[in-house]
Amino acid sequence: MKNDWNRRTKLVHGGTRRSQYGEVSEAIFLTQGFVYDSAEAAEARFVQAGDDEFIYARYGNPTVAMFEDRIAALEGAEAAFATASGMAAVSGALISMLKAGDHVVSAQALFGSCLYVLEEILTRYGVEVTFVDGTDLDAWRAAVREDTKVVFFETIANPTLEVVDVSAVAEIAHAVGAKVVADNVFATPVFSRALEQGADVLVYSATKHIDGQGRALGGVILGTEEYIRKTIEPYMKHTGGSMSPFTAWLMLKGLETIDLRVRAQADNALAIADALQGHARLERVLYPGHASHAQHELVERQMGKGGTVLALEIKGGQAAAFQFLNALEIVVISNNLGDAKSIATHPATTTHQRLSDAQKDALGIAPGLIRLSVGLEDAEDLIADVMQALEAVTQQ
Repeated sequence: MKNDWNRRTKLVHGGTRRSQYGEVSEAIFLTQGFVYDSAEAAEARFVQAGDDEFIYARYGNPTVAMFEDRIAALEGAEAAFATASGMAAVSGALISMLKAGDHVVSAQALFGSCLYVLEEILTRYGVEVTFVDGTDLDAWRAAVREDTKVVFFETIANPTLEVVDVSAVAEIAHAVGAKVVADNVFATPVFSRALEQGADVLVYSATKHIDGQGRALGGVILGTEEYIRKTIEPYMKHTGGSMSPFTAWLMLKGLETIDLRVRAQADNALAIADALQGHARLERVLYPGHASHAQHELVERQMGKGGTVLALEIKGGQAAAFQFLNALEIVVISNNLGDAKSIATHPATTTHQRLSDAQKDALGIAPGLIRLSVGLEDAEDLIADVMQALEAVTQQ
């Protein structure tokens, strides 16, 4: 692969390793181990494996390595480590570099499982965590300390779509020597330039846009060669959170089309957000790519596009939200996002249901809030489906 190849070329050809058979589609190496030519060769490989040498599938695999190399090329990262799920990536990125007595500052608006890792797991082992409003730079400045080791945030928050100023928060974190770990799922690898803007580590749920077709769980951690090889790889190979070869093959296939898919999904999302402005049965429409979003200027500067997800708050609370969901004909009810199929989710009773009412209120997760992950269907059909579902909501 040449570094001067453009994005779509890298997404099709980056990281390819062909066997002696010269296959066109990447090979799936479904093996848990590898054979050595001699006992001396085995010893040498355990001391230091070469770039194209493998020991055990939990440590690495040719198919997985192709996916890691390709996603790293897309992001402009030095290295990547593929994980079994998005949460394996989040927890691995954080736990591998923290110890008792360390301090973390995190945005408070997070996916429910990310909150659990920070609130329950890290604190259980003696890590102090301070939560802030991720959009408030003064709050970040007030929270970081000389002993802060990591700051963590979702570049676009799930599900309320608040946007963190990556460059500004990175500058604040780096001033005290803290590492910046960004969950980049909603921003997508297509639109985000978070590493360029100061993030040290990126994590993705590859289950979302990278696969993009509802087939498999996966995740990936990206960063410097030293961080991936010396911090992430030892932690992951000893705790077992690595990606399977078959999943890596699916993710490679997903990367081939991710640029085309995500751009089309974002266009659909903007069309829906535009059509819903001022609708009588909606309290608000949230889409970072629409001019009505409070942080639209930041989104334009940081990403250029608003991503594939919007949020609708329906008047009438949970009862009205359920009426809306149950009336949808094209959009399916599920809890994934970034899929080719449009998906509607009620966060208050699913992805964020374990939070207290006070926490939901603080985060803006209202009873009537719907997260809408926009797919690849025809935009006119999607708009018509959402409109008819809104009409099915009885006046409260």
